[in-house]
Amino acid sequence: MDQWFAAQASPRMQRLDERDIRELLVKLRAEHRELDTEIAALEAGAHADQLQITRLKRKKLQLKDRITALEDQLLPDIIA
Repeated sequence: MDQWFAAQASPRMQRLDERDIRELLVKLRAEHRELDTEIAALEAGAHADQLQITRLKRKKLQLKDRITALEDQLLPDIIA
């Protein structure tokens, strides 16, 4: 009986994980867009703080890497 319960619970748990990942992706993508806007605004300014811009770009790149890793979790591995 325990094996049956585990087999039935597993797909449900997987869907919850997938939903959580998708929700996190929405938040991370929004944060990525906000950073892009902030970087553009700083670069447009007369006295652009290059150190701040570099830090924001690094953070944006880290977000992109995290987004890509989460997207990879959602896509099944395809053996070609």
